[in-house]
Amino acid sequence: MSDSTIILDRANTVGPVRRRTFGAFVEHLGRCVYDGLYEPGHPTADADGFRRDVVDLVKELGTSTVRYPGGNFVSGFRWEDSVGPRESRPVRRDLAWHSLETNQVGLDEFSRWLKLTNSELMLAVNLGTRGIESALDLLEYANHPSGTALSDQRIANGTPEPHNIRMWCLGNEMDGQWQTGYLTADDYGKLAARTAAAMKMADKDLELVACGSSGSGMPTFGEWERVVLEHAYDHVDYISAHAYYQERGGDLGSFLASSVDMQYFIDTVVATADHVGYRKKSTKKINISFDEWNIWYLDEHQASDEINDEWRVAPRQLEDVYSVADAVVLGNLLITLLKNSDRVTSASLAQLVNVIAPIMTEPGGDAWRQTTFFPFSVTSRLARGTVLRPAIDSPTYTTAVHGDAAVVDAVATFDDETATGAVFLVNRDQTASRTVTIDVRDLGASRIDEAVTLADDDVYAKNTLENQTRVGLTPNTSAAIEDGRLTVVLPPVSWTAVSFG
Repeated sequence: MSDSTIILDRANTVGPVRRRTFGAFVEHLGRCVYDGLYEPGHPTADADGFRRDVVDLVKELGTSTVRYPGGNFVSGFRWEDSVGPRESRPVRRDLAWHSLETNQVGLDEFSRWLKLTNSELMLAVNLGTRGIESALDLLEYANHPSGTALSDQRIANGTPEPHNIRMWCLGNEMDGQWQTGYLTADDYGKLAARTAAAMKMADKDLELVACGSSGSGMPTFGEWERVVLEHAYDHVDYISAHAYYQERGGDLGSFLASSVDMQYFIDTVVATADHVGYRKKSTKKINISFDEWNIWYLDEHQASDEINDEWRVAPRQLEDVYSVADAVVLGNLLITLLKNSDRVTSASLAQLVNVIAPIMTEPGGDAWRQTTFFPFSVTSRLARGTVLRPAIDSPTYTTAVHGDAAVVDAVATFDDETATGAVFLVNRDQTASRTVTIDVRDLGASRIDEAVTLADDDVYAKNTLENQTRVGLTPNTSAAIEDGRLTVVLPPVSWTAVSFG
């Protein structure tokens, strides 16, 4: 007998699988860039100083886009510092993270790194301490072919071809008082509109992202989006969303249901954006760039002294070590992003290496996969074609934070060209396995191609420097298809992927 049932119907679609859903985020923060991506003395380092063992893991992770260079960092960043001869680049103080920035990795080097990982660049401009002129100069340096002062400077710096960056962020978290140069919604909306309009005078086909709320808990959430879009709606294509989750006070049940809050966030921003669009009588839809999302134990970091006034280069900051439970929640958040692929058309897991990241490194030593690496890499690899909206019949449980939540959550994708599909599932039950029966008759499925599960008897088990493979994927041998019904058993607190044809 089944605990939960799911019906998949190829007519009940959300939208296409967006490859940009599987984006990531690299900020000049802690050891993300220096001692993470970039370590010239490492045995695997290439001519640019990039660790090729990290490149290999990023390719396995399956990232499609990378947002860069911040983050809070960008609001004090002078992009000109990071181009040209490395020996001439100045060392600056980064006020956001109280560290020293050497500028040894900049736009041109990072773009070469992106080519190694087959990823697209999503570039942020500084609207905290700078503005329109700086953004236009950066756009000219990055994208103009040749024959202007700044494009010729890029060529002289060793990059003859333009970077052709299509997606640009207009600042970062400008509603947050922690942001250098933070603004009111009215002031930011006007600045974002003017900057966007000027950038599109240079290239009308740019895709521009206005800053949304830094989190659904911000006191101005919803109203910030409305005011910003009242000014910028006609000039931008996206509004950003940022959300981080963590277990608090031993309340694992609420933590496992974190995606309920993410869905609320998405629904609110979509409704607000559409309200502004209706008022403007616009036929354009503003989509969401969920360009920061992850598990982040922020409370613990705020209580520590790792961010201080010592002004160090690449200090160890925000290096969360993730558990099985963290990975299950991350997999569920990715399920939610896919469920909203009609409006969430870009997303960035924050961040990529060392800093709240799926990949960890040791200077001069190994690079390894955190638990959160696995649901992201498998989903990125298997999700193809169209996102199907599953009809889920599951028991619920009561959480202290999110109210009632389904015990089983899931999403599916199907590729008509190859007649193959995949379903991604989580079991939030902390003690019991759950048997799920999935009706795949409409998809013509008759075989299992792959079935893997992330679970452990210890939901707090982690991969560490000392034990880098403690947690990994295991085959789910329970998965079977018979008479158009796929049955799979989900262990307690688990994430599972099944691909079929």
